[in-house]
Amino acid sequence: MSIAAKFEIEYLQYLDAEGKQVRDDLPEFTKDLDHMVELYKLMMSTRVFDAKSVALQRTGKLGTYASCLGHEASHVGIGSAMKPEDVLAVSYREYGAQLYRGVQPREVYMYWGGDERGNDYQNEPARHDFAWSVPIATQCLHAAGTALAFKIRNEKRVAVCTIGDGGSSKGDFYGAINIAGAQNLPLVAVIVNNQWAISVPRKIQSGAPTLAQKGIAAGLYCIQVDGNDIIAVRKAMEDALARARNGEGGSVLELVTYRLSDHTTADDARRYRGEQEVKDAWAKEPMKRLRNWLVAKKVWDDQKEEAWKAECDEWMDNEVNAYLQTKTQPVTAMFDYTFADVPADLAKQRDLALSLDKKAH
Repeated sequence: MSIAAKFEIEYLQYLDAEGKQVRDDLPEFTKDLDHMVELYKLMMSTRVFDAKSVALQRTGKLGTYASCLGHEASHVGIGSAMKPEDVLAVSYREYGAQLYRGVQPREVYMYWGGDERGNDYQNEPARHDFAWSVPIATQCLHAAGTALAFKIRNEKRVAVCTIGDGGSSKGDFYGAINIAGAQNLPLVAVIVNNQWAISVPRKIQSGAPTLAQKGIAAGLYCIQVDGNDIIAVRKAMEDALARARNGEGGSVLELVTYRLSDHTTADDARRYRGEQEVKDAWAKEPMKRLRNWLVAKKVWDDQKEEAWKAECDEWMDNEVNAYLQTKTQPVTAMFDYTFADVPADLAKQRDLALSLDKKAH
């Protein structure tokens, strides 16, 4: 019997769990050690932001929040590789990528605090990115449509979407990558495989040896990457973005990482995963390996770490205060920005909500 086609999935890693190089051909961007320090500082900022976010939720100042603990290399690697003119369509956890592109923590807090104005990013280039998407995988279709627009307009821009390992099982994801392959669209679909889709483990989420290979059926370039190695993430993203920008088609990247936190603050992961598994994952976490690499290069030390952490704490205090001091919208705001002409039934509900609000005050 003849073979119709044959495929393989490459795996990319530059730093091991201890921050030691496993290959010598480091990407060109790693020669700029100042830039590598900046990437580490943003990873650290993201972790400080995440800890503050959980604390805010636990003290009743924030609604349910999805932690990004353990995802710092994946997220910052994604954001740092993109160009300002590109467009990012995230789910609800990729804060590191968004912070790199100018989203402010106060905006994140407004969103999770129940205020849709948090989606109205004030800074570029985030201002032309998509809002957070809680419905699983719909953002992939938004990114595919955006990529189609870029192709029609002949613009050298790329649409990037992120999705979890569980979300990559949704039909929206498959539909997005299928049209990207069929139409040769500048789309980079990134699967952030953190091993758990809430309480569903990766091993029963898909029978495929890798999640990256899901893109093969769509005719896309596919690669699996150590998602805790920011050098590998950044390199894989740069290559995928360049391919898309040059008209060579889209890509599916699988970033293998681990969700060190609960799924959200409404979850208790101790109910479905073992303590040793989490302990083992902490040994491979992304901050340690890049820090060790920078220390070995003599561009980072404990003194710089403490100084930067103090700056992060001050930055977060300012952002939290800005969030808490933001004047709340009137109750009618939930009706005002959905339809240009409010339907009669919603107009009646708005009037009722307004009257009840006046009675309450």
